[in-house]
Amino acid sequence: MSLPVTYVQVIEVARITPRTARITFRADELDASVGTSPDQQVKLCFPRPGQAAPVLPGPSEDATGWYRAYLAVPEPQRPWMRSFTVRQRRPGTEEVEIDFVLHGDTGPASAWAGRARPGDRLGMVGPSALYASPLSITSAAEAADWVLMAGDESALPAIGTLLAALPEGTRTVVFAEVADRAEEQPLPGPVGATVRWLHRDGAAPGRRLVEAVAAADLPPGAPFAWLAGEASAVRTLRRHLVEERGLPKASIEFSGYWRHRCTQDDAPTAEDLADAREKLAQVQVQVQVRAEAR
Repeated sequence: MSLPVTYVQVIEVARITPRTARITFRADELDASVGTSPDQQVKLCFPRPGQAAPVLPGPSEDATGWYRAYLAVPEPQRPWMRSFTVRQRRPGTEEVEIDFVLHGDTGPASAWAGRARPGDRLGMVGPSALYASPLSITSAAEAADWVLMAGDESALPAIGTLLAALPEGTRTVVFAEVADRAEEQPLPGPVGATVRWLHRDGAAPGRRLVEAVAAADLPPGAPFAWLAGEASAVRTLRRHLVEERGLPKASIEFSGYWRHRCTQDDAPTAEDLADAREKLAQVQVQVQVRAEAR
């Protein structure tokens, strides 16, 4: 299973909200699978200080081989690597749009995006089918009575692509937590989709989201739930849906995109590792169910 590796160049930078930059990249070579499915993640590689472009190892036939080559790059030259959702591929082009949440110079991705200009170059790895969920939003929505989505601003690109992929008429409820009213942004979706915006206004990340879902009078029936954002908030929401709302774990797709006061370079906690094991087990069950249905 090959893993695409390419350089991408900035061709356009737009502020869609005061704290969100939508950056359009043109790839040297873009895999045909990019932009063909919702909630599709790639890894962007950022240059170290003094580098005009990041140092990239060559492509590999598998994800682990590429990662070994990445780790073999001497640390002072090894690029910082962060995961992002493809917001959109421009039809018929080698161009992709990716949204960046800007939170100052507290991380390499935000610092780079805040100063990005046309001509700047990054590396892009993926997408990889190895990390794609076998449960599509379309099949999940068709099997459920309605769809629940909940996330913070880091999840909005994925939520946007998922909403656009839902069958017309799908009853959908979205809870979206952002810093304040100015961070709200247009989202696509089927007619009748309800989007409830939650403003942190200085509260801890995820607090408004957890409180709103826990207090909500949700529609009747069995939903499919999709949760993403700050890891501890996602964990709390999932526990609430399972233990207090009675949702089966198999009907919840979840991802902790980031951790409050931690970076992706920090070691995972015991709870992070437990989430990863459970997510892997859930994916294995989904694969088995699909195989038996064939």
